Amino acid sequence: MAGLRIGYAAQLEQFAPNDAVEFAAYAEHHGFSGVMAADHFQPWVPRQGQSSFVWPVLAALGERTRGDFGPGVTSPSYRYHPAMVAQASATLGAMYPGRHWLGIGSGEALNDHVVGGYWPEAPERINRMFEAVDVINKLFTASRAGKDVKHSGTFFKLESTRLWTLPEVAPEVLVATAGPVTAKRAGRTVDGLITVGAPLEKIAGLFQKFDDGAREVGKDPSRMPRVLQLHLSWARTDEEAMQNALTEWPNGGMRFPKADIRSPFEFEQMAKMVRPDDFEGRMVVSSDPDVHRAHIQHFADLGFDAIYLHNVGRNQKDWIDVFSRDVLPRLSR
Repeated sequence: MAGLRIGYAAQLEQFAPNDAVEFAAYAEHHGFSGVMAADHFQPWVPRQGQSSFVWPVLAALGERTRGDFGPGVTSPSYRYHPAMVAQASATLGAMYPGRHWLGIGSGEALNDHVVGGYWPEAPERINRMFEAVDVINKLFTASRAGKDVKHSGTFFKLESTRLWTLPEVAPEVLVATAGPVTAKRAGRTVDGLITVGAPLEKIAGLFQKFDDGAREVGKDPSRMPRVLQLHLSWARTDEEAMQNALTEWPNGGMRFPKADIRSPFEFEQMAKMVRPDDFEGRMVVSSDPDVHRAHIQHFADLGFDAIYLHNVGRNQKDWIDVFSRDVLPRLSR
């Protein structure tokens, strides 16, 4: 794949933790290069049926696989204080040197309202995320230098402390973004970028803003990872692929912002309005592996370093078998 890494996206909203780990190990055995694991407190819709705690699953992935792995993504702003995320990530980095990365997002009400706090609008969520990143980076940097650190900001406080269990090299911090302003801030403050499938021209714009932000602080954007999570629906027939999309991942066809919706049961009601045409331009639904290959290749050509694939159906091993034979060997960068 000429420098392109194709990983497996383990959807903990759909599969029990042991099954998700088993599928990830199976994917690696068949040529996938790493694992991105979802950090959800609830599934999108009740039918998906699971939502295990991502951090022990990541440790299990470290034991069962040999590639890279990380949360895609966690929000260190509501359910966790950023110091706890820093400690969890540093511990995984120490246990599995050079393999763990930390993916961070601004949060969704579906997962983060459950602790009962005020749920802010998007600008505040983004500001909270970047302050959390600041706390995490301070802990990584000061602790490696053998120093305590403290923080008093708009959203978080940290009394003088340090991390005591550390890897030799701090985990890379990647920020999830779909907007140009956030992308530019990410370029200035973190190690890399995570995004989801979007129109190619939009992603090109995100990359430009990310690069601009990196250069502003003297960083080389060509050395900073760009990561994509890509949802798709493949099955043996087009009809089955579409049925999987409609029943297992209807959220993929919802053409509106979803960060403020609080309940899987609310999503379930909205899912009744999703029609096959709603997936057009948002998620490839096809039984033809070459259709999927061409779609993935478009993103590889944009310059992504790693693409983590999520097939939305329950047919995980069948999909892995087919893609490892007919898709992965034909991708390049």
